[in-house]
Amino acid sequence: MDVSSQSITLKTRHICTFLISVTVVICCRLIYLQIIQQHLLFIQSQKNYMRIEKIRSLRGNILDVNGVLLATNRPEADLYWHGTGNHTITEKQREILNRVTFITEKELCDDKELWLSICNAERYCKDTLLMQDLTFEQLSQLEEQLAAHKNIQITTTFKRYYPHQKIACHLIGYLGTMDVESFGKMGIEKICEDDLKGLEGARLRTINSVGTSMAQIEMKKGLAGKDIYTTIDFELQKIADTIFPEEQTGVMILMDPDDGSIRALVSRPDFNPEFFLRRFSTQDWTALQEKQPFLNRAFNACYPPGSIFKIVTISAALEHNIVSPDAVWNCPGYYMYANRKYGCALHTGHGTLTTCESLTHSCNILFFEIGRRINVDLIADYAHRFGLGQKTGLVFSEKEGLIPNRIWKMKTKHERWWPGDTLSVSIGQSYLSVTPIQIACMIGSLFTRTIVKPRILVEEPISKRPLDIKPETLAFIKRSMRDVVLHGTGRKVGKIRGFDIYGKTSTAQVGALAKEDLGDEYLPHAWFASYFKFQDQKPLVLVILMEHGGSSRVPTALAKNFLLAYRNHIEGHEQPLNTIISQEMSEEQVIGASQDQLLPSALFDMNKSTTIA
Repeated sequence: MDVSSQSITLKTRHICTFLISVTVVICCRLIYLQIIQQHLLFIQSQKNYMRIEKIRSLRGNILDVNGVLLATNRPEADLYWHGTGNHTITEKQREILNRVTFITEKELCDDKELWLSICNAERYCKDTLLMQDLTFEQLSQLEEQLAAHKNIQITTTFKRYYPHQKIACHLIGYLGTMDVESFGKMGIEKICEDDLKGLEGARLRTINSVGTSMAQIEMKKGLAGKDIYTTIDFELQKIADTIFPEEQTGVMILMDPDDGSIRALVSRPDFNPEFFLRRFSTQDWTALQEKQPFLNRAFNACYPPGSIFKIVTISAALEHNIVSPDAVWNCPGYYMYANRKYGCALHTGHGTLTTCESLTHSCNILFFEIGRRINVDLIADYAHRFGLGQKTGLVFSEKEGLIPNRIWKMKTKHERWWPGDTLSVSIGQSYLSVTPIQIACMIGSLFTRTIVKPRILVEEPISKRPLDIKPETLAFIKRSMRDVVLHGTGRKVGKIRGFDIYGKTSTAQVGALAKEDLGDEYLPHAWFASYFKFQDQKPLVLVILMEHGGSSRVPTALAKNFLLAYRNHIEGHEQPLNTIISQEMSEEQVIGASQDQLLPSALFDMNKSTTIA
């Protein structure tokens, strides 16, 4: 074989080797793409022309204990321009847009950004939003005049709706939004988010190369959210919201002491949950937060309890024989200790009082004497027995408050506990702080002999623990609280027809007494706490706190107005509150009623409350 033949044979072999190699590589690549990567590439190819969209489920309702809607959904009609593939907007289409402008009173052709969106939607057969949440009149005219037009499309969705606006807003909460999804941000809307939101559905949409929808198939049906029943009684909640002055900062709680059901709760300032269902500016958001309306002051704000804490002090003193229930005390208007005067609430003095009368008239002298004799750790122990200084177990977030003792002061203040500190603690001042809901539980425990966990959801289990206080001590306290509303500091509510009422008033200092004339922010907080029963109705606990209220007479007058409205509701009358109070004054033959016996709107001018105090 010559050289030329060998060269041709070698070249042929190289070419064959190359072709075989290329064929093997191609086959391997095909095997890799067609077999090994088949599933992944199939999915990617589907994504080019198929879209899976979520279908939002209908959010569950929030209802009161009687089935009254507190939060629900309402239909919202949105107007869309449906593109039909024209490269430009025709004259007939302009006429349609002008007619829509006339009906909706929204400029469509003159809004450059919206006009560009309409043109793009028309060219690429897409939909663009023209107007959201049409009114009934607008919807009626559009359906009548343009329902059959191929460019006009009306879709209906559901939007969260709070039919009673601000009422019970701190319990209901509100929704936040992220992209198109809504979720609970506060209150029951947040706590019960998983139950309320239900299960989302899904649909498969087929599109072409420019994104126009060609067909759609429902893949998964959505499931509506669960309805949530609360312990709130809407009628009582409405009374409380009406009675409590809009401009006053404070709290009102109405609770069933037997099972812990919260029947009504007002926290001021408040807010409208529907504010978050629309777009708002930074300025609107900043203005809304000025007075901290999102703070639920019933659970998440702590206050000095003032004279209400005397119930704890007297309980510890009686059960450890520090004082006798039959003892007699003299009140000259002040108490001398360590060369310092500790003043009584009545600067002129109460004169001679029994132990029971000292609690009834909220005289400080007896409690200063107890403070001189008692160990502060014993007071702290009894405060914890009543549930103060610890969380109640609510499903809502809450503060613990503070019950000071020797160890606490050494750890936090790095100094010993002084005897004078105990005198302040004995009347509910010093470092003490509690939440209004803790006070409600304490007042209820005096009559049920159990500390109950407050409930806001009907499905929550009832939870109680025994109150470790002797029956004779509780009997003494109840007798004193009865005298408070008959002869003492709360007598304004004691003679309302049909009620059996027990109460305790309190004025808690927030600073030095000398500063009270410097402004409303230096006025003391004012409390009124009571246990009442009307005829054959279940007994309820009513707690009212007014920040910087100035005097306990202010929440006491508010409590009276609430009880009158409550009686009117139970008896089924439809009289306005003005009429009810006027009739009550006539029945009691009240002559020359002072300003604090009028309606809240006239009563709670802070400048006047200083005079009342």
